Amino acid sequence: MESKKHFRLAVIPGDGIGEEVINEGLRVIDYLSSTLNRFTFESDYFPWGCEYYLETGKMMDEDGLDKIKNHDAIYFGAVGYPTVPDHISLWGLRLAICQGFDQWANIRPVEFLPGVEGKLNHPNKEDLNWVLVRENTEGEYSGIGGRNFTGRGLGKEVAIQSSVFTEEGCERVIRHAFNVALKRKRKKVTSVTKSNAQQYGMVLWDEVFERVSKEYPEVETDKWLVDAMAAQFVLHPEELEVVVASNLHADILSDLGSALAGSLGIAPSANLHLDGRFPSMFESVHGSAPDIAGQGIANPIGTIGSAALMLEHLGLPEEAHLINDAIRATTRNGILTADIGGNNTTKEVTDSIISHISKTTRVSNRV
Repeated sequence: MESKKHFRLAVIPGDGIGEEVINEGLRVIDYLSSTLNRFTFESDYFPWGCEYYLETGKMMDEDGLDKIKNHDAIYFGAVGYPTVPDHISLWGLRLAICQGFDQWANIRPVEFLPGVEGKLNHPNKEDLNWVLVRENTEGEYSGIGGRNFTGRGLGKEVAIQSSVFTEEGCERVIRHAFNVALKRKRKKVTSVTKSNAQQYGMVLWDEVFERVSKEYPEVETDKWLVDAMAAQFVLHPEELEVVVASNLHADILSDLGSALAGSLGIAPSANLHLDGRFPSMFESVHGSAPDIAGQGIANPIGTIGSAALMLEHLGLPEEAHLINDAIRATTRNGILTADIGGNNTTKEVTDSIISHISKTTRVSNRV
């Protein structure tokens, strides 16, 4: 008999609604663990975030990466608070983890859930789903640059922000996008750049995409400039399958896709390190929403969907499938939080998801 898998999760609830949605995701994972009896897990909590910064002057411990590098995965809530500048909160925690652990592939699925009123005028919205594969450690978020000439007087300062595109970095994320496409019903990869205006880094990206595509003759390809791609998201979303783009472009496009599907609150994501040296990190696309924190109305679907991505990454595809099916059943039955037109609480949505998992597993056990 195969022994149960055991996982150690580094849990970073973060700020605002982060703790609320993380706890709901852990409830779902705990239910699957206790019901199916195929895996166990333990959670180590780390109190990093903006409140921690206001107390200590740091978003995370100096040795924070060392403390979590041996965990099997990182489950992340949200980061951001009005009294802490966004560039401090982002670079001090989330990007510190992504870059420190070389989590070079960010996966952001876009799905039009049943029962959720999308913001897109399309006759077959529920048939639409695509996935963005985002380069996650270099590009426009490399953090290279500086501010100078402040001594010249008011209004004379100069800021330089450089993008970095390496051939290796482009190739590994583009190749991963093709491998993702091979597992989908429609095998298609769309590359997005702005190479007409950014003639160095993004022309390199285009050349790498062309070269790698020749190794995947069974995969359909096309290429778009990012501004035209934004229009394509709205006008012809049925043409999308796997979209691969740079750090900034995929960040923006994924938010557009999630907004079209109804809310950023339903969007999961995975920050993947695929070389086996470090853990990957799983988080919802949404922010910390401090304006609704503590009210019990935050949408847990994005974070619970991120748990599904985490379990799949850890070699538990059946558990991931159960979560995703339960999310669809919940929204189809009209159990929705306020951001997607409902009046249910955070807990009620999770209760419904767990209930659907319970029904499915009982039926499976009787068969």
